[in-house]
Amino acid sequence: MDLIYKFFENFFLLASAMSFYILLGLIIAGFLKQIVPSDFISKHLGKSSLGSVIKATIFGIPLPICSCSVVPLAKSLQKEGASRGAVQSFLISTPITGVDSIAATYSFFGWFFTIYRVITSVIIAIIVGIIENIFGSKEDIQDVQSRGCACSDDSCEDTKTKNSFTLNNSLSKPQVATTSFSRTPTKESEDSCCSGGSCCSSESKSEGFSIKSVFDYAFNTLFKDIAKSLLFGLILGAIFTTFLPKEMLATIYDNRFLTYFMVLIVAMPLYVCATASLPIAAAFVLSGMSAGAAFAFLSAGPATNTITMGVVAQMFGKKSLAIYVGTIAILSIIFGYLFDIFFGNLKVLKLVNSIEKISVVDMVSTIIMLSLIIYYVVLKR
Repeated sequence: MDLIYKFFENFFLLASAMSFYILLGLIIAGFLKQIVPSDFISKHLGKSSLGSVIKATIFGIPLPICSCSVVPLAKSLQKEGASRGAVQSFLISTPITGVDSIAATYSFFGWFFTIYRVITSVIIAIIVGIIENIFGSKEDIQDVQSRGCACSDDSCEDTKTKNSFTLNNSLSKPQVATTSFSRTPTKESEDSCCSGGSCCSSESKSEGFSIKSVFDYAFNTLFKDIAKSLLFGLILGAIFTTFLPKEMLATIYDNRFLTYFMVLIVAMPLYVCATASLPIAAAFVLSGMSAGAAFAFLSAGPATNTITMGVVAQMFGKKSLAIYVGTIAILSIIFGYLFDIFFGNLKVLKLVNSIEKISVVDMVSTIIMLSLIIYYVVLKR
């Protein structure tokens, strides 16, 4: 009975540590969604060059896109002609360094760890993109683009639909293969080909800034996307904090590189978004794991889950997947090791150890966040 009570207490403590910053990050993301044009990225990503990789990485930092939404967007960027390396850099930097993830990272680990995570994630994304552009398999770009829509300035063609790559919620309407195309598409064909984050850019008129749209995107879109993953991360973090025997884990944590490899084995296939992985990492640190190993977990996990790896393999081939996964794993270990060597003595985890110490603001934020999770996960299934 004591363990059950401790589990729920740890669950609430983990939730309270991040709730205010998650809500704040989501609202900022909603404002960014209103300010940043939807076609801003695709217009600035060029061919296989260092510039396109750096741009893709930098553009991905502030964007209000979680791990769940970045996959179809990356696919659409590829179809619009973005270089292979740029797409992979975007896949890495965007979910890890989104405003909600940055705010939530600060809530658990403080400003120094957060800045270190953002900077190294940018470096990892750029290096992966450069290596992919240099050594990635040279697949015919027309064959890659023919797996879905091929767009021009005034046409939107659906080609080879039977072999097109599809993702849940990436297209709002089914595509229908046709044998002839008109230079001026009908409204129906534009909707079927260009909707829901697919390849084609639309020239829809902006409706202007709206506070209602800010909150609608923040909570009805972004939070809805991460609700299940966030709940899973909190439950897993509470389980680890409550039930993992620290004495047994201490023998594993004493071997630094064994710990790094262990967290990579756990993190890389796990489909938990960047924000939801934070309570799990916090639980690992509470159990005695080094901050560098926690960094490796947070760096590798969001960018290399099974869904993302499947997408990379299908978009670019197995060689590119090996480059993508291998480079992220190696660099995550290197940067985790460097953190332990130079900053291992820093106290990075900022987490209260009792419910009585939680502030009123954090308490209210936690109640709001948990209510939203219950609404989206339980009531609105």
